[in-house]
Amino acid sequence: MRIAFLTDMPPKDRNIYSGGNRRIFDALERHVGEVSVVPQDWGAAEPVRQAILSTSTATNMRLRWRARYALRGVVGRNVTRYLEETSPDVVFGAYALHSFSGVQVPGQVVSAFTSDAVQTVFRCSEIGAAHERTLPFGRALDGWVERQERKVLRQLDLGLWPSEWLRTAVDDRYGLAPGVGKCVEWGAGIEAPDWTGPKALDPNGPVRLLVLGRDWFAKGGPLAFDTLNALRAQGVDANLTVVGCVPPDMHINEHVTVRAHLDKAVPAELALFEDALRQAHFMVMPSHESYGFAFCEASAWGMPSLCLRVGGVPVRDGENGYALPRGSGAEDFASLIREHLAAPERYTALSRSSRTIYETRLNWDAWGKRVKILLDEAVAMKRRDPRRRSA
Repeated sequence: MRIAFLTDMPPKDRNIYSGGNRRIFDALERHVGEVSVVPQDWGAAEPVRQAILSTSTATNMRLRWRARYALRGVVGRNVTRYLEETSPDVVFGAYALHSFSGVQVPGQVVSAFTSDAVQTVFRCSEIGAAHERTLPFGRALDGWVERQERKVLRQLDLGLWPSEWLRTAVDDRYGLAPGVGKCVEWGAGIEAPDWTGPKALDPNGPVRLLVLGRDWFAKGGPLAFDTLNALRAQGVDANLTVVGCVPPDMHINEHVTVRAHLDKAVPAELALFEDALRQAHFMVMPSHESYGFAFCEASAWGMPSLCLRVGGVPVRDGENGYALPRGSGAEDFASLIREHLAAPERYTALSRSSRTIYETRLNWDAWGKRVKILLDEAVAMKRRDPRRRSA
C-alpha cells in the first residue's frame, strides 16, 4: 500500500506534537506500507508560511492553521496536484486537519485522518474551558473555523480518533456518516521498557507520586501537590517527583523533587527520566487534555494513573488506574492512594494490569496493526466503487 502522509510540520521531528507525528509516521511505515511525505510548502503563499514560522511558538501555533484555512484555494491546489501525479492508495493526515482544506482528493484515493483534537470540539469542551484564549481576533473567527472543519471532515473516508470521547464528539457535532469515525487508541511516546514484574507498595514505606508534562498547571500540578500534602498530613511518607516542568515556589517543598525538561536523546537525562518512572508508584495527573501520552507511558512502566474523567484520557478504572469525577479534590486522590496502601495486593494487581493494557492497546504497534486492517478494507471498497465513502 502506498501512503501520502499529509501534515503541516516535518513528521520526523520528535519535538513537534509531542513526538506524536513521528510515532504515527513510523507505525504506518512499519505496519501498513510505503509512506511518502506530501510537500509542505504553500506554493505561491509560501512567503506567508515562512513569515508565520518565524514568529514565536505560541503565535505560530495560533496563526498557522487559521492562515492555512484562509489560503485553502492556493495551497489546496498544490496538494491536489501532488495526489493526482503520484496516485497513492491513501492520503493520511495527522494532527493538521487544515492541511486537507481546499484539497480535491482523487476518487480512487482513500482519505484518512488522525488527531487527538479538533479545534472547535476542543474549544467548546471542558478542556478548552480550562485554557485561556489569547488571540485577540480568535472569537470572531470561531464560526468560520467550524465551517471549514465541517467541509473537511465530511469528505473523509476514515477519521481515526484515539478516544471514544473524541469520536463521539466529532460525529455528533459535524454529522459524519456512520462508520467514518473509528476509535483506535494511540501509544506511548517512549519505547517499551523491559518488564521485570509489577510494582509493589509497602504499607510502611514511602509512596512516590509523579507528575509528567511541560505545563505544571495544565497537568493539574497544584492538585497533585495538595494530594502530597494531604497524604503527609495523614501520616503517609509521600513524596512527589516532577518531570518536564518547574512548579512555582509555592508548590515546592522538601518533599518535591524537580527534574525539569529532560532530553530523552541525551543518555544521562534519559536515565533520569526512566528512573523517575521506575521508582514512582502513582502518576497523579488531574489534567485537562484530550488524550495524554503520559498515561500510556505510565502504563508501560506498570504505574497506575490517577486523573480526572475529563476528555479522552486513556485511563480505565481498575485496569490502569482511576479517573475520578470532575470536582474531585486532594482528599479524594489521597483516599484512593490510602486504600491501596491498606491492600498492597490490590496495588500489585493494578500495576500488572496497567502493563497489560499497555502491551495490548496503548502502544504504536497495536495502533499500526489496527489501522492496517481499516485501511485495507477502505482501499478495497474504494476500488470497487470510487464514488463511495470508504466507511
